[in-house]
Amino acid sequence: MHRTADARAELAALCERGLAWHPMMTPAATDASEPRPAAVLVLFGVLDAAPARADDPRVAGDLDVLLLRRAATLGSHAGQVAFPGGRLEASDADAVECAVREAVEETGLDAAGVEPLGTLPSIPMPVSNHVVTPVPAWWTRPSEVVAVDHAESVDVFRVPVADLLDPANRGSTEHTVGGRTWRAPAFTVGGNVVWGFTAFVLASMFDELGWSEPWDAGRIVERDDLDR
Repeated sequence: MHRTADARAELAALCERGLAWHPMMTPAATDASEPRPAAVLVLFGVLDAAPARADDPRVAGDLDVLLLRRAATLGSHAGQVAFPGGRLEASDADAVECAVREAVEETGLDAAGVEPLGTLPSIPMPVSNHVVTPVPAWWTRPSEVVAVDHAESVDVFRVPVADLLDPANRGSTEHTVGGRTWRAPAFTVGGNVVWGFTAFVLASMFDELGWSEPWDAGRIVERDDLDR
């Protein structure tokens, strides 16, 4: 049986070796300036409530990941389910410090209980003119989380990874770019649709970690907003 401690070791090893992201289709940026660096915290931990599924050979049933829903009034990625994160500030030493700081500001978590495991290669996000560094981390001592600033996010929640991996909860969204339609991975869990950048990162990590189960990419999931 896969143990939660195994997941932490596998995530740390993934940060050490890195991965090659598949191309991600997004609308072209309207801002011709240099892309701005940003970072997101991909925070895994031990779920504090019974998961919806029993343990799977690929992942422990009590493993979860922290997500939030962005405010509908934001200029980009409005209303989407996302990782905590944001733009690097001058005071940030690096992407790790930025991701943790932003997570604290957005969710109120206790940074002392967060163990960054490293970083993954940065991903260009032309739609918002950012280049984003995912920072996988381990929640050594989970703390209470809440949407701190409703101008930024309206909900914060923890999702069992086993539910994300359930083939019944996986599908694809369709995007039309330059007259061509592309499909991208999506998840439907707890009444939420996880798509776009967040689903892309999670799906890519799950594939690289060997956690993914076969799923129907032809199942089309309706996005819950029109922002890309």
